[in-house]
Amino acid sequence: MENAEKIEVEVAYARPDQQVIHKVTVAVDATIEEAIRHSGILDEFPEVRLSENKVGIFGKLAKLNGPLRNGDRIEIYRGLIADPKEVRRQRAAEGKQTKKGGGSLGADNDAPPDRESANNATD
Repeated sequence: MENAEKIEVEVAYARPDQQVIHKVTVAVDATIEEAIRHSGILDEFPEVRLSENKVGIFGKLAKLNGPLRNGDRIEIYRGLIADPKEVRRQRAAEGKQTKKGGGSLGADNDAPPDRESANNATD
């Protein structure tokens, strides 16, 4: 088995305060999970739980038992802090409130009269 073919892959994980990429050499038939375990990232970042965190290769979701190719970058994704759909809803609601409270879009009654109107008023 020592003569088994090997490949080199990268395992990446990022937090807001720290990002790491570990290069690891694994057997050609290794799975994504095996490469992650071999990288030591699970020891370095105890918050990573393979049963909860999603993983991918070059930004495309993958399964832990998925195969690897030489040069792959395995990425371990963190959970979302906020639901993107809910954030968009909140932004849209704030935008609608601003337009409603901003008065009509046509005439602005608080604006000073333009010069021509002012000149006509004094003539």
